[in-house]
Amino acid sequence: NGKFSQAAKSFKSGAREPERVRVYEKIRTGIWSYNGVFHLIDACRERDQFREVFKFRLIAVEGDEDFALPPEKNIQRRRIIPSAVKIAVWKRDGGKCVVCGAGDELHFDHDLPWSKGGTSITEHNVQLLCARHTLEKRARIV
Repeated sequence: NGKFSQAAKSFKSGAREPERVRVYEKIRTGIWSYNGVFHLIDACRERDQFREVFKFRLIAVEGDEDFALPPEKNIQRRRIIPSAVKIAVWKRDGGKCVVCGAGDELHFDHDLPWSKGGTSITEHNVQLLCARHTLEKRARIV
C-alpha cells in the first residue's frame, strides 16, 4: 500500500504519469474477479477505532492488457461487469458453469459478446462459464 500511495502522490505533484494498475474484486472467499486496468490518481489514509487503511482513487482506462500502449481515458461503454451484476449472476447460476456444472475456473461471460454490442450492466447478458466452455464459445463466435 505504501508504494501505491507514493505513486499517487508523485502523480498529484506532477512528477510522473499515473500508475496503471490491474484491479481484482473479491466476490467471496477464494473467488476473485478481474475488473480491468485503472489509473491510480490519489490516495489517503483513514483510521477508525480499530485500524488504519489506505483508500485509493482510480479512473478506469481502456487498452487493458498491454501496458506498453497508451490507454484511452473516459470511455463511456465499459466491459467491466458491475459488482451487483456479478453477485446476482453468481446466485442465479449457483456458483457453477451453466453448461456442465463445474465449480472451478469460472468466468463471468457475456452471452452476447461485449465486442458485438453486448452489455455488462444487466445480469440478463452475463452467465458463469468454466474455462473450457468459455474457450469453446470463443471458437464459435469468431
